[in-house]
Amino acid sequence: MTPLALIRHGPTGWNQEKRLQGHADRPLSPEGEEKVAGWSVPVEFREYKWFVSPLTRAQQTAAALQLAPETEPAIIEMDWGAWEGHTIDELRETYGDEIRRRTEMGLDLRPHDGESPRDVRDRVGKWAARIGRTGQPTGAVAHQGIIRALLSLATGWEMVGNPPHKMDWASVHLFEIAADGAVCISRLNISLENKLK
Repeated sequence: MTPLALIRHGPTGWNQEKRLQGHADRPLSPEGEEKVAGWSVPVEFREYKWFVSPLTRAQQTAAALQLAPETEPAIIEMDWGAWEGHTIDELRETYGDEIRRRTEMGLDLRPHDGESPRDVRDRVGKWAARIGRTGQPTGAVAHQGIIRALLSLATGWEMVGNPPHKMDWASVHLFEIAADGAVCISRLNISLENKLK
């Protein structure tokens, strides 16, 4: 089994406003920069091979964590299409009850002109399978949607209702990937805060 450690980027202005970000290339907010400045990668993960999403918010977080990652397109956030930049309340005003019906579809929710969580899970699963075949302990600075995709692969969660585990987003989430691509949870919520530099 190959360890795969995932970190979500720090907060952006759109996170604070509860806007769907997706592929929109939003930077960390000043508060987000301050938050990640207090994070440190635990010693056990520092020698891992690291990857990062192409989006600025993940790149800034990786830099703040003093990582030297390789950019990996497969771990970009879900494409929310025409929904990007909007809050759920705004989408309800525009689309009415269709938003509730689509959200109840879980993995098969598809925003207008966007990607479904199942699409994301498929591309992340293929990337994780490649990692599993290398045997190289690996880390990535990515997005909530990417970590949730791995959680779905590990647990069978269909992304309907609450996730099977509570996730602290100021943390490392450690999975294990088998050579055949199977995903297991190792440890979740390993804090990035108040660690020795």
